Amino acid sequence: MKNFFFGFFIASLALISFQNSAQAVDINNGGNIFTANCSACHAGGNNVIMIEKTLKKDALSDNQMNSVKAITYQVTNGKNAMPAFGGRLAESDIEDVANFVLSKSEEGWD
Repeated sequence: MKNFFFGFFIASLALISFQNSAQAVDINNGGNIFTANCSACHAGGNNVIMIEKTLKKDALSDNQMNSVKAITYQVTNGKNAMPAFGGRLAESDIEDVANFVLSKSEEGWD
């Protein structure tokens, strides 16, 4: 019985150690994805379709889009004139873009 528990314990540790840890955010990748997929409408944090809905800090806050979760949802599913990118980009790329947008909004898109 002692050997059974020891074997179970070792197997449990092995399973835990091989699980994927949360992926780190890659702001540089987010910038590359943004340039390739978003900048045609959102260059410099602007919005060429709906000029009042920019990616600037105040506008993101006013539109309740000032979180990674909100931006990720919008990029994944689209809304109004914005197409959905969920079928085109990996979840990790979308998360990187969301973090890039928030980072740039904090910096003033300089």
